[in-house]
Amino acid sequence: MREGLGLQVFLVCLGMAVCSHASMPQNHAHQRGLSLHRHKERGKEGQVLHRSKRGWVWNQFFVIEEYTGPDPVLVGRLHSDVDTGDGNIKYILSGEGAGTIFVIDDKTGNIHATKTLDREEQAQYTLTAQAVARDTNKPLEPPSEFIVKVQDINDNPPEFLHGPYYASVPEMSNVGTSVMQVTATDADDPTYGNSARLVYSILQGQPYFSVEPQTGIIRTALPNMDREARQEYDVVIQAKDMGGHMGGLSGTTEVKITLTDVNDNPPKFPQSVYTMSVSEDKVPGEEVGRLKAKDPDLGENGLVLYRLIEGDGMNMFEISVDSETQEAVIKLKKPVDFEAKRTYTLRVEASNKFEDPRFNAWGPYKDTATVKIMVEDADEPPAFTSPNYTFEVEENAPNGTVVGRVHARDTDVANSPIRYMILSYTDVDQFFTIDSEKGIIKTTRPLDRETQSWHNISVSAAEIGGHHQDAKVRVNIKVKDLNDNAPEFAAQNDVLVCENVAPGKLIETVSAVDKDEMAHRQHFRFSIAPEAANNHNFTLKDNRDSTASIFVTRKGFSRMTQDIYFLPIEINDNGVPPMSSTNTLTIRVCSCDSRDTILSCNVEPFILPAGLSTGALIAILACIVILLAIVVLFVALRRQKKEPLIVFEEEDIRENIITYDDEGGGEEDTEAFDIATLQNPDGANGFLPRKDIKPELQYPTRPGTRPFATRILRVHLFMVNFFHLSVLVVYYSTYLNGVEFETKI
Repeated sequence: MREGLGLQVFLVCLGMAVCSHASMPQNHAHQRGLSLHRHKERGKEGQVLHRSKRGWVWNQFFVIEEYTGPDPVLVGRLHSDVDTGDGNIKYILSGEGAGTIFVIDDKTGNIHATKTLDREEQAQYTLTAQAVARDTNKPLEPPSEFIVKVQDINDNPPEFLHGPYYASVPEMSNVGTSVMQVTATDADDPTYGNSARLVYSILQGQPYFSVEPQTGIIRTALPNMDREARQEYDVVIQAKDMGGHMGGLSGTTEVKITLTDVNDNPPKFPQSVYTMSVSEDKVPGEEVGRLKAKDPDLGENGLVLYRLIEGDGMNMFEISVDSETQEAVIKLKKPVDFEAKRTYTLRVEASNKFEDPRFNAWGPYKDTATVKIMVEDADEPPAFTSPNYTFEVEENAPNGTVVGRVHARDTDVANSPIRYMILSYTDVDQFFTIDSEKGIIKTTRPLDRETQSWHNISVSAAEIGGHHQDAKVRVNIKVKDLNDNAPEFAAQNDVLVCENVAPGKLIETVSAVDKDEMAHRQHFRFSIAPEAANNHNFTLKDNRDSTASIFVTRKGFSRMTQDIYFLPIEINDNGVPPMSSTNTLTIRVCSCDSRDTILSCNVEPFILPAGLSTGALIAILACIVILLAIVVLFVALRRQKKEPLIVFEEEDIRENIITYDDEGGGEEDTEAFDIATLQNPDGANGFLPRKDIKPELQYPTRPGTRPFATRILRVHLFMVNFFHLSVLVVYYSTYLNGVEFETKI
């Protein structure tokens, strides 16, 4: 590339493109960019790099937005020094909008805008131009960028983006009080001309409000605007560009301004005198009448307080406020009596709960009214001398015992007699009765405090011959406690103790309960019952705090000897009269490990030591084998002789059952057991039958046959004798091997 070659730009100023003097600084900036680029390459490579001078000379292009003419707008013309006009140079345009918005004539270098441009959509476009050989498309110049800026025109009106607006200002505000600020925006270029310079004005809402032209701040324009007269105002604000001059575009918005309430009005009674009436049969707390002071203010500014300031009825009546209606409610404080006083007068004052000191100069924020109350006569029911009664009666007192008396009187002038009765639904079981004339309450049966300690009944009193009006009163009857219940264990639980327990060990702490009331400093006393006082197993210690401790006095227990102990304990409540009872504490002996952890408290019906010797086992097996051999032998012999299986004679069969509970004695036991005695029971009694005399039979028998029952009995006798023999064999076997055999049934 040759030195001094460059691309020249011709700025066409036809009203659509604008020649700007700002192009010179941009050219300098471009040259500075080249210089910086060279310096950067020198620092990078460590040496100066020589390159051809760029032949591009650029200026900024300007295009007016919103052009609607029939022909495309000529933006500018590109020309290169190497272009001799022979058509061998082709100009190429690339970048934003190239080919769609901006097109270039590749021969002449003319750039046209084919579409209408909108600065508010895109303010500028960055494009790249390059000159290449038409036949080879080989670049003749390096590509360079240039900018096409869209010049703004006033085509956008101001807009209020957040309208309509809502604002509030206190009533009675001073002139110039700020209400709110509204702001409009203009999409036009604020840096070019006056297209985006806005001025605010008020179109609707005068003379109450005004707006600052430059800031859009809305302020009050009239003093003492009263909310009670008018609460809402509709204000229209306009924003106009071009500094508000002729030809500028404008936009409007609505502002709804509400006056908020302040306490600028005192309460006021509509009338100065009110008349009310109350019947003498009304009870305290009932409403007599209502009155209201009006206050046009809202919320807490309209809250009204009422109080009685004077009058002869201040002690008989009271006043309160209904929070929903803001009315003064006059209620009866004490019962009124027509016969005693028939009229009352009250003075009521109404005032605001919250006052605004700014308006105190306008006068007192309170008002007063007079209330006259007339008492009306009524047929009143009887009145009891007490609002309720409380009586006491002894427990187990006989029926007919006087509990107490209630009394009522007729408040009317007639002073009629009174009839009393107990309301049945309050005394369903009819424990009490009342004298209908005197009001004396009596019991109908003995009362048990432990079943029911309080009886709450209602008694009614009515005038005899009256208008069926009655009065009711609550009667509370307390049953006084009598020490008629003996104490007993608080819990019926078995006590578990280890076989190897050490003497003096605490095994249980027992406590007691009593259905009766415990007097002050009264406690239970414990002792072992007299019948067990001399036992050597356990002892008891009274802790003097209504508990007792049980200790072991012996060394160890044996479950085989005795697994359950019953310890009778006597408990005395030390009351008046004193009551006592004997309760049995069950103590079980259990098997424990070395750490006194209970393993089992169950008792086995038979306990056989696990260490039987080999000789004992052999003896048991030998007995079983002998038994089987004898049975087989007898069966074989009887089949050959065809005789019954049992070889005993027809003598009477008896059993000698020998019971013993001593240890083996060797040969003495074998001599004491005579098998012959079992086989011949008659011989044991000293009677030996004669064999030389044939007995006479009273009844003929069939030869060769015996009664079936006799055979069964002989077999049974044989089995019993064999069992005894087996037991003796096992007994001696275990005895000789040093093994203890214990039996517990």
